[in-house]
Amino acid sequence: MRLLLDTHVLIWAVAEPERIPAPLRNTIADGGTDVLVSTASAWEIAIKTSLGRLELAPVDDELLARFRFRHYPIALRHAAALAELPRHHHDPFDRMLVCQALVDDLALASADPALGAYGVDLRWG
Repeated sequence: MRLLLDTHVLIWAVAEPERIPAPLRNTIADGGTDVLVSTASAWEIAIKTSLGRLELAPVDDELLARFRFRHYPIALRHAAALAELPRHHHDPFDRMLVCQALVDDLALASADPALGAYGVDLRWG
């Protein structure tokens, strides 16, 4: 399975794994799961850190390697998909994650039930 982490799931996986339901925590820890971290999440974390709303090390190659996660870059096809994405959700970072999941057929780990309105394969619990 290829599993894209929503930003809050990434933060919790790194800093507060007990906030993630055990079944999803097990899926993330499973060596057979390809756990992906979007550039959008790294960008969102950097913004929140710079505003003083979050204390977390930057998302870099070392952090990803430590948790066996892989970087998932934003491609032009993901940006283009935003033009057709309904406005069910207004957070630009979440909208990009949804586009990445839909365009590339990824499961999306998120506690935000509103993202399910897009028909994405939403994983929580």
